[in-house]
Amino acid sequence: MAAKNVVTINSLGRQSASFIRVASAVGWTVRGHIHTDDGIVARELKALPGVTLIKGALEDKNYVADLFKDAHVAFINTTHWGDEVALGRALADAAKRAGVQHYIYSSMPDHSIYNQGWKELPLWAHKFTIENYIRQIGLPATFVYCGIYHNNFTSLNFPLFRMELQPDEESFVWQAPFHPDHLLPWLDSEHDIGPAILQIFKQGPRKFNGARIPLAYQHLTPKQVCRAFARGVGRPVRYVRGPISIEVSIPIGYREHLQALEETLGKKGAPYFGPELEPDCTKLALQLWEGYRDLEEYAREVFPTEEAANGLTWMDEPKTPASEVVPDIFQFQSSC
Repeated sequence: MAAKNVVTINSLGRQSASFIRVASAVGWTVRGHIHTDDGIVARELKALPGVTLIKGALEDKNYVADLFKDAHVAFINTTHWGDEVALGRALADAAKRAGVQHYIYSSMPDHSIYNQGWKELPLWAHKFTIENYIRQIGLPATFVYCGIYHNNFTSLNFPLFRMELQPDEESFVWQAPFHPDHLLPWLDSEHDIGPAILQIFKQGPRKFNGARIPLAYQHLTPKQVCRAFARGVGRPVRYVRGPISIEVSIPIGYREHLQALEETLGKKGAPYFGPELEPDCTKLALQLWEGYRDLEEYAREVFPTEEAANGLTWMDEPKTPASEVVPDIFQFQSSC
């Protein structure tokens, strides 16, 4: 496939940065929007061949027009900062005016359209609204739905995916509202989104125009997640089904999103991607990219490094023998 001029936005985020690394490696020219050029990721991406990062505001129509000038394709992942729906529509309009040949948008489902008892998850519903607008204007587009990032796990005091290190520093507890046997889709965002997006571009809109593609490489229950994580970190990991604990300051929109998630995916057990994409949700992603990093590999190879960067030292202690990490009878505690 010939080299392409590609546009990304929010280019320092996990999704866009993952793709930029791969696009640069195959000789594509990347023009990426950023809000700031500070930080290690900005310095890394700026040093890659063919990558130009341009600081600017997506609300600036002239800036956006220049961003898309002469672009062949675009990978767009909007965020909830600002008016996401208005920005998402404006970006799609600019891409269409510029003649972009293939527009990949990172979307998510609106659960409320499938079942009257399911609430929409606000931050995801915004993306679904943008997806529908892109369809309406006739832009050649593909829509990817990303599973849960391995990289969400942290022992820091953040909600939902806190892998809480216990006082003895010999084990972890993950508390979340999901049923312990509820299948959830997973992927390593930094390692595996970029290669999949590149393959979608290579196969083009002729194959994927209008398609929704779930990006997940494993379909695991919370119990299976804890087993895999335990094998990776060499420490027992116990799952507790319980409410989402919010002990740090978070934006009101994210708080409302977590409340809806706890109700819809937790109590009601709705499928993460919605009923249309959930069955066999790993099949297409595995066809696009077979070299994925699974959750156990992430827990073993990456999680300790990220924890060390946060000043923790538990990973320097001797590991528990593998036979003792995951007992035959999985320990599950419910606080719901």
